[in-house]
Amino acid sequence: MIEITASMLETYLKEAFGLGASLVDYGDIGSLDKQGMKKFGYGKPLLVLFTVDGEKLETVISVMKGDNYGHQFYWDRAAVLMFQYEASARLPRHVKPMGIGYISRDGEMLPLNEPQEFFILNEKLQGYDYFNDLERIRNGELQEQDEQNVVDLAEWLAEIHSVKKYDPHLYMRRIRDLIGSSECIMGLVDEAFKHPCDFFSQDRFVNLEKKLIDWRWKLFHYTHRLCAVHGDFHPWNVLMGGPDGFSVLDRSRGEWGEPAGDLCCMATNYILFGLYSGGKFSSKLRNLYMTYMETYLEKTGDDEVLQVMAPFFVFRGLVVASPVWYPDHPQEVRDALMRFIENVLEDEVFDYVQFERYMR
Repeated sequence: MIEITASMLETYLKEAFGLGASLVDYGDIGSLDKQGMKKFGYGKPLLVLFTVDGEKLETVISVMKGDNYGHQFYWDRAAVLMFQYEASARLPRHVKPMGIGYISRDGEMLPLNEPQEFFILNEKLQGYDYFNDLERIRNGELQEQDEQNVVDLAEWLAEIHSVKKYDPHLYMRRIRDLIGSSECIMGLVDEAFKHPCDFFSQDRFVNLEKKLIDWRWKLFHYTHRLCAVHGDFHPWNVLMGGPDGFSVLDRSRGEWGEPAGDLCCMATNYILFGLYSGGKFSSKLRNLYMTYMETYLEKTGDDEVLQVMAPFFVFRGLVVASPVWYPDHPQEVRDALMRFIENVLEDEVFDYVQFERYMR
């Protein structure tokens, strides 16, 4: 927890309330030891007395502390505080917010002035989206560079996944998010398919979710696998043809996770494009998929990843099979993808060589 000093407060008050603001005093308004039978809390408030142009005012400043309930990182905690700033005043009898801000890496308390939406500035990269290559290959044109691109992507994944982190709670959070978060499996089931769904019954969705609960408990035995990840490694987030080869965009869902997530994300797209081959899986896409998988397994030596891949294939399979995300699939492609996500959960170890059998 960052310690707030008098100097930080004095500077912040002038930034937030004008040069006429002045700190009078400050101190703890409560502590975890003064919350009765409650022994766990999310933050420790600080009472601040100050004046603005001679008017006496009071405010309570709270900084959330990190914990294992989804608040490990400062961006988790920022989301909670921004919600409170936006919504608290609309609830009758609720305490009204007086401001919101952040503490910089230089130790300054800086106000956010009436935030409504956030934005980010990124550098402009050269290159084209990798999915254009997969479209070309799907249409029959395989170029010499395509296999090398797949090798480069798999080797890059192996390299970033070599950075490990020991944090069992964080690994469990990632698995919990995979199954239950609004932008992963259960969110996709609810929002990426119309219900009742005319090509996948409610009973099949229910059975899918029940099996995923079993997988959730299985994966809790793999917390040692936590490593650096990209988090959304699909062909729309990869640029090819830049001066330094490929580049990646839009890192998502946290810095650390299960490496199977990245591996499945790109593999699912090789499978998707391979299904567009007139009823028979494309031999060109199959070769690229196998090169990708075998390069990754050879570089990492991580055969254990095959024991944990299934739920990640469900996540990525639901995305590419969704009529909302991909409205133009032929029905036979969508049906094959849905059979894939159902059947892949039946095997304790993913059969990456005979993967077509999951789609039958």
